[in-house]
Amino acid sequence: MLMNAPPEIAKEYIESAIRRLRLPIPKLVIQSIYAGFFISSGALCSLACSYRLTGGDGRYYSGLVAPIGIMLCLCCDAELFTANNLLIIPLFCKKIFIADMLINWLISFFGNFIGCLIMALLMVYGHVTHLFEYALASYLVSFGEEKCSLSFGDAFVKGILGNFCLCLAVWMSFAAKDLFSKIAALWTPVALMRAVGYEHLVSDMFYIPAALFASYEYDLARNNLNWGKLFYKSIIPVLLGNLIGGAILVGFGYWYIYLTPDNCCDRSAKPQNDNVIPIDNNVQIPPSNNQNIINEEKVGN
Repeated sequence: MLMNAPPEIAKEYIESAIRRLRLPIPKLVIQSIYAGFFISSGALCSLACSYRLTGGDGRYYSGLVAPIGIMLCLCCDAELFTANNLLIIPLFCKKIFIADMLINWLISFFGNFIGCLIMALLMVYGHVTHLFEYALASYLVSFGEEKCSLSFGDAFVKGILGNFCLCLAVWMSFAAKDLFSKIAALWTPVALMRAVGYEHLVSDMFYIPAALFASYEYDLARNNLNWGKLFYKSIIPVLLGNLIGGAILVGFGYWYIYLTPDNCCDRSAKPQNDNVIPIDNNVQIPPSNNQNIINEEKVGN
C-alpha cells in the first residue's frame, strides 16, 4: 500500500511514542525548546504573508504557510506539547505509565514556552519585525491584542478545535511512508486551523510575548495586552481546550476505534468467508485441460 491504514497508524504512533519517551531528560528539554523555535518561525511567517490582506485572502495566505512550524517539528523530531497530547493512546494501551506521559507533558510544555520566548526576543530585538517599514511590528501588537481580547469560553472552545486539527495532522502524517507524503498529509488540517482562527497554545506562547516585546521596543500602544492576560486569557483556557481536543477527541477516540480488544480491525484475525465450501480430501480433482496438454508433451518428448 502507498499509505498505512488507520490500525497501522495507531501502532506506528505507539512505537514512535515509546521510543521518544526513552529519551534522556536533557535531550527531551532541548528537543522541546526546538519545537518552540519551529512553531515561532512558522507563526511569524504566517503573519508576514498575510500582512495588509483582508478577509478571505488574508486567511488563505496565513493558513497556507502556517503548517511550516508543525512540519519542522514532525520531520525534525521535536517535542511539541500539543502533539504529545496523543500520548494518551499508548497510555490506554498500557504501553507506558501515566508518570511517563505527565513528565513528557510537563517538560515539553515549559521547553516549548522557553523556545517561544527566545525566538520572540530574537525576532523583535534583532529587528526582524522591521519588515514593511516597521508595519509588521504594529501588526504583531494588534494580533496579540486580538488574542487577549477573547473571552475564556471562546478561547477554550477554539482551543478544543485547534488541537483537534493539529492532532489529526499528526495522525495523518503517520499514514505516510515518505517525507513528501508526510508533509502533504499534515498540511491541510493545520492550514484549516490557522485559516479559521482556532487557538493553538504554543503559537500563543510566541504571539503574545512577541507582541509585548514589540510594544516596548517600538513604543506602541498596548490597550489590551499585558503579561497577566497572557496566562488567564490565553494559556489557561487554550491549554484546557487543547488537552480536550488532542487527548480526548483524537487520542481517546482513535484508541477506542482501533486498539480496544473488540475492534474490527485486528490484523491477527483471519478473514472468514461463509460462502466457501469445505473441500473433501477423499474427492479426486482431475487435472485441468492445460495440465493434460503439458503431460502429453512430456510423454511425447
